[in-house]
Amino acid sequence: MGTIELKSDLHKILDRIENEQLLRTIYDFLKQRETAKEGQIWITLTEEQKKEVYLSYEESEDDKNLIDWDTLKKRY
Repeated sequence: MGTIELKSDLHKILDRIENEQLLRTIYDFLKQRETAKEGQIWITLTEEQKKEVYLSYEESEDDKNLIDWDTLKKRY
């Protein structure tokens, strides 16, 4: 999937989201990533937060820990 297709799909997903809090969270995340230099966010995390990120990543490797897209959309 190329950049143009990714942007198009992202716009479509955002257009379907009605939950304002979720939209604000996505906006804040993207805005922070847009202006942050690579690795800048990581260095601001505490050791506990970094451990949580690593743990989340490890847990995501097991499919039973994942939530399918349709279920997630229904929640928000």
